[in-house]
Amino acid sequence: MSIEHTLASQHSLVLASDEGQHLEFLNNLATIRVAAGGERSMSVVEFLAPRGFGPPEHRHNDEDELFIVLDGELAFLTGGERIPGGEGSLAYLPHGVPHTFQVLSDSARIVNVTASNSAVPRFDEMVSALGEPTQQLTIPEPGYIDPARVAEVCAAHGIDIVGPPPAPLA
Repeated sequence: MSIEHTLASQHSLVLASDEGQHLEFLNNLATIRVAAGGERSMSVVEFLAPRGFGPPEHRHNDEDELFIVLDGELAFLTGGERIPGGEGSLAYLPHGVPHTFQVLSDSARIVNVTASNSAVPRFDEMVSALGEPTQQLTIPEPGYIDPARVAEVCAAHGIDIVGPPPAPLA
C-alpha cells in the first residue's frame, strides 16, 4: 500500500517493495517507482533484467544516472573501460558521457535514479513509452526489439543512441 504525506507543497512517497507502475520493457521487468515531473526532480526505476541484457551504447543529454545493483552482477562500459558491478555496487554516470552495461549473472535487479540540474528528468517517460503494462512481476519472455523505434523514442526523451548493445555473452 502506498502512503503519501503532504509536507508544505511537496508530497512524500513511501512504497512497498512490489508497488509502482510495472512494465515489460525491452525484455525486462521495469517498475517505475518514482516518476519525475511536477515538483519531483528525479525519477527512480527498478529493473529485473535477464542474463546478457544490455542497452545500446547511449548518452543522456541532461540527466545524470545512478545505478545501484541490488542483486546479480553487471559490467558497466563507459569511457572505454569495462568495470564490474556486483551486488551492492553503485555506478554514477554523468550526462553527456556515452555508456552501457550488461547483465553477467542469470538475472539482475537494479535501481536506476536519474536527476538533472537543468531539466526535469524524462527517463521514466521513455521507459513508459517503450514499455507495456503488466501485472506479472517476473522477467518477460524474450521478444523482438525494434532498434529504430528504441532510437526514436530515446531521442524524443533526450537520450542519443551512439553505438550498439554489448556483444552477446558466450
